[in-house]
Amino acid sequence: MEFRVVQGDIAAQSVDALVNAAGTSLQMGSGVAGALRRAAGRGLNEAAVAEGPVDLGAAAVTDAFDLDADYVIHAAAMPHYGDGQATAESIRDATHNALAAADRRGCESLVIPALGCGVAGFDLAKGARIIAETIDAYDPESLSDVRFIAYSDEVFETVRTVAESVRSGE
Repeated sequence: MEFRVVQGDIAAQSVDALVNAAGTSLQMGSGVAGALRRAAGRGLNEAAVAEGPVDLGAAAVTDAFDLDADYVIHAAAMPHYGDGQATAESIRDATHNALAAADRRGCESLVIPALGCGVAGFDLAKGARIIAETIDAYDPESLSDVRFIAYSDEVFETVRTVAESVRSGE
């Protein structure tokens, strides 16, 4: 599946579905979750927690509240905060389950961050490769605009380089 790497604030994106980098409790803390929670206004965190806890690698879906999206897909790439780190398997499963959740809802566009990297402790380049390979291998029903987003210059350059490598078959 075709996808592109973009730089920016995930909470400012206009799409059908935004993917939240969640822990299994679905409690929205800092990082991507914090940015989405703050921009969505009241209710997103409570809606997310009401869907949890979920298994590691699973995804739960809520309304997007005040975000410019229809859904927030909470992809649990890491255990509950403080209970361990993300793994290659949890990142792969969370990415696939987020894509599938969007597809089941007829979404055409989706923005996904570097799940499991950052506060979850997984190496960014390795995590980005897993996410890019999972997106690349996914056979969508409705998804046609998938964006792998990075906030900072450094993260963007790493994700862009890894994505180019995956797309070229390296």
